[in-house]
Amino acid sequence: MTYNKKVQFIPARPPKRERPVAIYSRVSSNSMDQLNSLTAQISALTRMVASVPEWLLVDTYIDIASSKAGSSRKEFNRMLKDCKSNNIEIIITKNISRFGRDTVEVLKALHQLRLLGIRVIFEQEDLDTVNTDNDLMISIIESIAQAENESRSDNIKWGFKQKAAQGTSKLYNRKCYGYENDIDGELIINEGEFKNVQLIFDLYLEGKSIVGIIKELERLGIKTPTGKDEWSKRTIDVMLSNEKYIGIVRLLDKGEHEVHYVSENNHPPIIFKEKFEAVQVEKKNRSNIVKTEDGYKRRNKKYSSKV
Repeated sequence: MTYNKKVQFIPARPPKRERPVAIYSRVSSNSMDQLNSLTAQISALTRMVASVPEWLLVDTYIDIASSKAGSSRKEFNRMLKDCKSNNIEIIITKNISRFGRDTVEVLKALHQLRLLGIRVIFEQEDLDTVNTDNDLMISIIESIAQAENESRSDNIKWGFKQKAAQGTSKLYNRKCYGYENDIDGELIINEGEFKNVQLIFDLYLEGKSIVGIIKELERLGIKTPTGKDEWSKRTIDVMLSNEKYIGIVRLLDKGEHEVHYVSENNHPPIIFKEKFEAVQVEKKNRSNIVKTEDGYKRRNKKYSSKV
């Protein structure tokens, strides 16, 4: 008797996904670059969860907020609430900087989650709180935060240098007394102040001391740049040396080597270059500090205004 063997294929039962996992991400603005970065983060972390058979993605929490202290983190707080309700066992996030705005905030959140028995995984740093000693985790987070702060500082400095070198820095159009900004942010002459600037330069070349100029301005009822009645010697002294009044802006980068970024004809001048240079010569002549073979010394008498 012949038997036809019949073989039935029974596939292995996939492991039950029992461990609820959440994804958390934070960006500091809703700019296109940040939103594109957010999309990439969520996509990568979702694939990471799917690659572990025992994990089940239960929710994704996203905060799009300001980096200012005290700004709202509604989704983060919702996630903590779900953790307290035993709805989450594992939280996965891109990196430490996405988890919190500073070291203190990160450590505070991790402490709360540790008390709840929640495991946190930082994908980029390859850190897992279940495998890391608490003191070591603190040390690691602090060192990473310091490195990120230094990197951020370097990036800011680099950006400043690039904008200064290219002439696109907003600092070139920072206004001072005698100027204002037009609707495009460019420097233009303030019709109500430029004559006062010219008066200050003229009075100085006529022989008036800074104190004498202050008395004349107050006698004429001319207000200070901040709208006060009393002018300070510092304000007048700075104005008399401000190259912006001849259309020049000089940005100084005090790095390892001092670098000057100079923008000439940056805006309309208020003072002719010859007059400005004459004032600088006069200031040097009146200075109470003189250079000698032994260094810098004070003169016996200070300059006083002419009568």
